[in-house]
Amino acid sequence: MNIIEEGNFKYIETKGGPKNLVLLHGLFGALSNFEDLIQHFGSKYNVIVPILPIYELPILSVSLGGLVNHLQDFVKYKGLSDINLLGNSLGGHIGLLFALEELPLLRSLILTGSSGLFESGMGNSFPKRGDYEFMKAKTEETFYDPKVATKELVDEVFEIVNNRGKAIRIIATAKSAIRHNLSDKLHNIKVPSLLIWGRNDTITPPFVAEKFKELLPNARLEFIDKCGHAPMMEQPELFNKILEDFLEKL
Repeated sequence: MNIIEEGNFKYIETKGGPKNLVLLHGLFGALSNFEDLIQHFGSKYNVIVPILPIYELPILSVSLGGLVNHLQDFVKYKGLSDINLLGNSLGGHIGLLFALEELPLLRSLILTGSSGLFESGMGNSFPKRGDYEFMKAKTEETFYDPKVATKELVDEVFEIVNNRGKAIRIIATAKSAIRHNLSDKLHNIKVPSLLIWGRNDTITPPFVAEKFKELLPNARLEFIDKCGHAPMMEQPELFNKILEDFLEKL
């Protein structure tokens, strides 16, 4: 995928249609996480994936607030409106914070495995940076089927946590996410919302999805069986079908 670099922004954009579908990746996310989704929707929608500067922000600016500010600047720079905003994991959390500040710019909000209410992180075991087998096991826990954690994916996560600068930013961002519990604010997000959740998600378990549905005023919840924390990677065909149905009915 051709990554566009303009000013402080890196992103991809398909320009496949007039409607905007903006995708927000998670803490360990990459463009590859959305590969099937981009292929499916890229020719029908203007699919835009801003690459969030999780590892590039100055250390004192590392926080969810810093990432939301970057997204706001990007949306303003691109002149986007009527946005269908989709976020996975930490990307969902950023999407929620963006929605609370920029609701008129949104057409819909789609969350999958989102943080913001509860998430089970790496816990005290995170500092085991040099142990490849440990990081392989942790990456496999993201999915119902551990085979989805390919060697390329494990290598990518291993490289991130063994880079001291990136590891520090990961920990700071994760701590910032825990501080930003949104349970008392979600009632303000009144746009149509779709929750697509893995029934076997151990990081943001199914009860988290149920709580999101309870607190968001206009939400629809769809569970996918035999699926973990990243449904768009693990069950892409079903994920895309659910999303397409939702977008067409808007």
